[in-house]
Amino acid sequence: MLLIARQFSHHWWRHRHRPHVSLSHAPLSQLNFHSESDDFLPWLQRKSGTEISSALSIGESTHGRALFASKTIRAGDCILKVPYSVQLAPDNLAPELRDLIGDSVGDVAKVAVVILCEQKMGQGSEWAPYISRLPRLEEMHSTIFWSEDELEMIRQSSLYQETINQRSFVEKEYSAIRTVLECFPEMFQSITCKEFMHAYALVTSRAWGSKKGYSLIPVADFLNHDGTSESIVLSDDDKHFSEVIADRNYTQGEQVLIRYGKFSNATLLLDFGFTLPYNIHDQVRIQVNRPHHDALCDLKLELLKRHHRPINNDVNGFNSSVDCFTIKEVRSGSEKGKGIPHSLRAFARVLRCTSCEELSDLANEAAEHDGRLARRPLTNRSREIEAHQMLMEVLTQLAEDCDASIKSLGPVSSPAMCERLSLRTQMARDLLNGEIRILNSARAWLLHYCTTLIATNCHQ
Repeated sequence: MLLIARQFSHHWWRHRHRPHVSLSHAPLSQLNFHSESDDFLPWLQRKSGTEISSALSIGESTHGRALFASKTIRAGDCILKVPYSVQLAPDNLAPELRDLIGDSVGDVAKVAVVILCEQKMGQGSEWAPYISRLPRLEEMHSTIFWSEDELEMIRQSSLYQETINQRSFVEKEYSAIRTVLECFPEMFQSITCKEFMHAYALVTSRAWGSKKGYSLIPVADFLNHDGTSESIVLSDDDKHFSEVIADRNYTQGEQVLIRYGKFSNATLLLDFGFTLPYNIHDQVRIQVNRPHHDALCDLKLELLKRHHRPINNDVNGFNSSVDCFTIKEVRSGSEKGKGIPHSLRAFARVLRCTSCEELSDLANEAAEHDGRLARRPLTNRSREIEAHQMLMEVLTQLAEDCDASIKSLGPVSSPAMCERLSLRTQMARDLLNGEIRILNSARAWLLHYCTTLIATNCHQ
């Protein structure tokens, strides 16, 4: 039995979504449960020839469709089992389409074409009961669908650029596949980039990855996200089915939740179109500027490269002034600053060196130990303090910028604000608040570290 992860983006977070049930973390007191009287589960069971679930029923929360316990569930119970035969994957492409597409695009784009094909067939599609329940474009809140004005709300977050990168990637996938679709005008007449992006986002927000690739798993994609849940989707490639095992007890009528992955709000917002008010998996992508006119710049870059610290270069080589790092929350009481990557502290230590001898000492230290650069504090305490104060200044500025952005958002809801903008404003607020929390935790640790070093110096 193998764990399978929700299908994710193509960039630095590596990521799933239930856009029409975006606030799945809401307490049960906010849920208006009622059993859905449609025939979706019976249809899927007839199609698969086996029981999908006897423990779950489809219902509606105030935030959209969800799955609820139709009876008492105990931890360890198998609550859902979906055969591969009723999952939509690249293999569902018609052979003539599959041959023409080849490897020109990824699996996500291929499953998106499957969705477009089934949508065009309407009620004539054998998958119509499932396709008709997928979220409409106006129900999706991934940042790739945000307007330019809406994106301005998160400009201080690295998610802003990540969203632009994701849009560009999807547009390239569309360009690569458009000529193939034009060969089948009766099926894909005038498919626009916007329609393709919608289908593509349905896949990135709902598909799951396993050894057999990515696939949409009907019913499983009605399960909402709880970042603290231990319940996940499992894949059995020998028996050809996916299943979910309950991680705790549920009473009848209670919403059943699983964990999509240990995703930050930035990932949840980009791929799933929702955020959590407090996300224990939040992290922040930061960029640290390298000083201009540093006579030792080339030597520092060479040292960093030699020890596997990737450098962002522009078209002219070593002229980029930026390097990127991901930091996580530093828990109070963490003596070693766990959450602040060693590579970031090493980078700062290298930048603060002022002589070839200091750089040589760092290289020798790495060679003598585990190969990692600047693993230990700099012998020159003043340089060590300067390096960490520099980091503290960077994080302080980022936190202040995020705080200013939050203040500029204004109230989450007002008479002049439409429901969609109100929701996206709250998502932006959740994102930025989470990033401020991470930045402040790292700042507090760095301040304590520098204060301790300064006090030690004073007593020597």
